[in-house]
Amino acid sequence: MKYKVHKLEIDMYKDQDKLEQFLNNLEGEVISILPNVAKTTLFQLYGITKKIDFVYIVEKK
Repeated sequence: MKYKVHKLEIDMYKDQDKLEQFLNNLEGEVISILPNVAKTTLFQLYGITKKIDFVYIVEKK
């Protein structure tokens, strides 16, 4: 079995269509989607808000 990891730059609040299109164009099976949760502002540091700037998508070919 071979696996491939894709990095997709995304804004979770407005890029749902971009993620959906990317997933539908994959040839293999999606094993996992791992979000990168960045904490960059004071509110994000205290856990009030979160920002996801990209996701890793693990594909089994």
